Amino acid sequence: MTHMEYNEHLLIFGGVCAAAWFLFTYFWPLMLLYVYKRAILVKGFGEGPIPINTLYMQPQTFFADPFLMPASGSNLATTGVNRDTLMTIGWLDLRQGPQILHVPDMAGRYYSVQFTDPSKNTNFAYVGKRTTGTGAGDHLISGPGWKGAVPQGMPQISSPNNSVLIIGRVLVYSDSDLSIVYGLMKQIQLKPLNDSIQQK
Repeated sequence: MTHMEYNEHLLIFGGVCAAAWFLFTYFWPLMLLYVYKRAILVKGFGEGPIPINTLYMQPQTFFADPFLMPASGSNLATTGVNRDTLMTIGWLDLRQGPQILHVPDMAGRYYSVQFTDPSKNTNFAYVGKRTTGTGAGDHLISGPGWKGAVPQGMPQISSPNNSVLIIGRVLVYSDSDLSIVYGLMKQIQLKPLNDSIQQK
C-alpha cells in the first residue's frame, strides 16, 4: 500500500467514525424518548399503561422490595431506586394546552417533583422543598410557544418540549410513616388548565 493509499484509507475511516458519532449523538436522545415513553405509557410499574397527563404512584410492594416486580413490569420502576422515598411518575403531552400540578402541604417534609425534557434527557425544573418550599400550591406547566394567561398568583414552569417526563418523590421516615406518605402522594395531582378555568 502506497503512502497516498494509506492516507485515503485513513481519511475514509475518519469520515466513517465522525459520521457514526454524529448519528449516535443525534439519535440517542430520540431512543431515550422512545424507551421512557414506552416504559410509562405501555408497561407502567407492571400494572398496565399509565395514561397521558396522569400521575401514577409506585405500588407499595415495589417500595418494600423494588427488585421483585412482575415479569411484565418496566425497568423504569427500578431507575434510581432508593428505600427512603416513595415515587410517582407520569408523561405529559402539552400540545393541547398547559397542565396544572397541585401539591399538598408537606409540613416541612422533603419532597421533589422533577421535570425532564426526554428528548435531551435533561431536567429543566423542580418543585419541592429545596426550590419552592413545602406549602400547598398549584404550578402551571406550559409547552413551548404557549401565550395564554397564567392564573393570578400561580408560578409558571415553561417546558422546552411538549413531551415532559415527570417524577415525584416524597420522603418516608419509617415503615409506620408509609400510609401517611401515600395519603400525601394521592394529593399530588394533574389537571388541564382549561378544566380549572371552567370550574371557577
